[in-house]
Amino acid sequence: MRLILFNKPYGVLSQFTDKGTAGSPRPTLSAFIDAPGVYPAGRLDRDSEGLLLLTDDGGLQARIAEPRFKMPKTYLAQVEGDVTDEALAQLRSGVQLNDGMTRPAEAERIDDPALWPRDPPVRFRKSVPDGWLQLTIREGRNRQVRRMTAAVGHPTLRLVRWRIGDWSLDDLEPGTWRDADPRL
Repeated sequence: MRLILFNKPYGVLSQFTDKGTAGSPRPTLSAFIDAPGVYPAGRLDRDSEGLLLLTDDGGLQARIAEPRFKMPKTYLAQVEGDVTDEALAQLRSGVQLNDGMTRPAEAERIDDPALWPRDPPVRFRKSVPDGWLQLTIREGRNRQVRRMTAAVGHPTLRLVRWRIGDWSLDDLEPGTWRDADPRL
């Protein structure tokens, strides 16, 4: 059984082939990972960065990706505006989205985590402040963290998945990967 931790850069699809656009292929996992037989355990949007797990074991893949197992996923989100206590309370109690109420999230304001630079950089506007949140969710709806922060009045500018269960990015640079113990 093999488990790979990969720090997915912004703009990279979390699949090995691009079946989308003809003529202008987008970067995929194949540009970074040459490990036959492994597949992503879950997804990470093209415009999100951070931890993506890949495995060759179907059972492990299901335990990581399936919402019924409620594996916690922690994100660092740079959001528009000064995050209010009210917004944090809403995130912590669950947010009404168009596909229903979310489960409560663990949510807290954090200082700028001093991450690697993003390419392209996040747009900067002098007239609109921004802040950082650390959010932990236990479900995996499409673009859930972005929709949750927008619903409480703080659209996401940058989103980095930092941790899935007990596995985290730690010192893994963007575009690099390492093998990990799948039994954590």
